[in-house]
Amino acid sequence: MNVVFLTNEYPPNVYGGAGVHVEYLARELARLCSVQVYPFGDQHIDDTQLRVRGMPSEGAPQASDPRFNKLFDTLQRNLHMAAAVQEADIVHCHTWYSHWAGCLVRQLTGARLVLTTHSLEPHRPWKFEQLGRAYHASSWIERTAYRSADGIVAVSPQMKADVVDLYEVDPARVTVIPNGIDPDEYRPTFDAEVLRRYGVDPNRPFVLFVGRITRQKGIIHLVHAIKDLIPGTQVVLAAGAPDTAEIEEEMTQEVARLQQEGRHRIVWIRAMMPRQDLIVLYSHALVFVCPSVYEPFGIINLEAMACETAVVASDVGGIPMVVKEASTGYLVSPEGDGFPERLAERINELMTNPGRCTEMGQRGRQRVEAQFSWRAVAGQTLAMYQKMAESG
Repeated sequence: MNVVFLTNEYPPNVYGGAGVHVEYLARELARLCSVQVYPFGDQHIDDTQLRVRGMPSEGAPQASDPRFNKLFDTLQRNLHMAAAVQEADIVHCHTWYSHWAGCLVRQLTGARLVLTTHSLEPHRPWKFEQLGRAYHASSWIERTAYRSADGIVAVSPQMKADVVDLYEVDPARVTVIPNGIDPDEYRPTFDAEVLRRYGVDPNRPFVLFVGRITRQKGIIHLVHAIKDLIPGTQVVLAAGAPDTAEIEEEMTQEVARLQQEGRHRIVWIRAMMPRQDLIVLYSHALVFVCPSVYEPFGIINLEAMACETAVVASDVGGIPMVVKEASTGYLVSPEGDGFPERLAERINELMTNPGRCTEMGQRGRQRVEAQFSWRAVAGQTLAMYQKMAESG
């Protein structure tokens, strides 16, 4: 079987969960069949059954509204993707950034079109802040692709329900296959020198956030929760890639204000961290916090749990599929007023009880090993492909 992945993100250009998903799923699928990956970038890899060809940014027109440039760049790369794919049995797209190309490849090659629901544009209205009216175009592209797809992978039951409700998709076309993790790579790893290199005090317990600076990831809610944390708490924010200048400025001002007050130790790591350093950060953290307001799955929670770290996360989307309430962490509802205060309450509860954190961390690791691995995810995905091929 000849499988083609179309994606915005692929190493080294990974800034979110979709990129992590594509990297590991492509690697595991390549053990089972031929896989070609066409990402945004200049990647060039030739392995036994894995071939990667990056699609460069060149020739896209410049819009009168600079917020539209991301859309035009995406469409230009999609044309290059469609031209590059000569034959395929399955064309598997990841996020709206590759959906137009997927629709074209389906028509040009006769391949079966598969989409994975990493996120859905109607549930991310804050993207209008980033894209302007181009957000309506990205939403239209996504809607068209979902209604055209032969098969859809939902990373959680909630995402399946969302796809069916939003785009009137036949539930029979949607298969729930969770995200995964490599437990051999993500495991407790300790190195105090790595912490010191990033300005983190290794002798002081800390709360950790990892993610992009975006409304979706809820980092502003965590920053607002800091004032209610126990005085002296060390908070580490591994946060970069802001969606807009506005949210970056909001974040900068709020962190500066908290640092000036001096009631807590706040370390803000803005640079993209090497994966191995991030694993060390996860491992040393006493509590990992995922305050997302929208999260189809939340691979970062798996990463923290694999490193035996207790989790405080939003009770939204696919997160409850990963984090088991009161066993591997706590779930907090983001609905209504008081979300930052509820986050702070749970964080404080764990920060004052390191023994409970240890127990939750150990159970989290056990849960990851038992239920989430990329090899299992690849097997389920290939089975879906084969079923689609047999059905005609």
